Amino acid sequence: MISLARRGRGLVLPLLLIAAWDIASRQGASQAYAFVPLERIGQGLVELLASGELWLSVQASLQRTCLGLLFGVLAGFALGAGMASSRWLERLFAPLFHGLRQVPILGLIPLLALWFGSGEATKVLIVSLAAFYPMTLNAFEGFSHVEKRYREVGRLYALSPWQQFAQILLPGALPSLCNGVLHALAFAWVSSVGSELFLSTGMGLGNLMMNAETGSRMEVIVIGVLCIGLLGYAMNQLFSRLSRHLLRWRALRR
Repeated sequence: MISLARRGRGLVLPLLLIAAWDIASRQGASQAYAFVPLERIGQGLVELLASGELWLSVQASLQRTCLGLLFGVLAGFALGAGMASSRWLERLFAPLFHGLRQVPILGLIPLLALWFGSGEATKVLIVSLAAFYPMTLNAFEGFSHVEKRYREVGRLYALSPWQQFAQILLPGALPSLCNGVLHALAFAWVSSVGSELFLSTGMGLGNLMMNAETGSRMEVIVIGVLCIGLLGYAMNQLFSRLSRHLLRWRALRR
């Protein structure tokens, strides 16, 4: 009962916001345009589900996010691990990397669109870059801070470089790597929707919202915002639970 009550507390603020929204929507025509009545939002949701447009948009955004996340995480893992294990690679890549990551991802969209067009490949590239930066930083930190005593054990047992990586370095860096993927996921999801807003071609939640703005369909925009928030929260919770499962051995060590 106590656990149920604690979980219920998290619903208090959303319910209050819904009530405030409903009150604001009843304060005149101008307010009803900015704060769409809940019944119109419900009707819009039914319409989008019946036509399949919402599902297709969600599917396109999730597919773009997952693909870009995969590329960005793999590239960030490789560069972060490489810079952590080689001073030469760090001196070569670190200045360029730290300089480029100061530029907001969405600020690169006009340049990338000029180079590669406004198609699907450009959107995936934007998502990949968004995931690449946090993953590289966390991979570098994770591999750099593996305790020296563990490395000495590997040398003591004459492990090969691959064995040291798989049995010592990778487990030691795993908490930072999980943290990096979690951050990369958040940035990838935001940049995926952002790229759809800037490059209004193809399917996606961002495109759905832009089309709704053109048609003055505020209820569709609200539905899009809610979908973005709920899906982002769900992905975050899913990976957080997966991370806790992967790192359950840390509790055993205590």
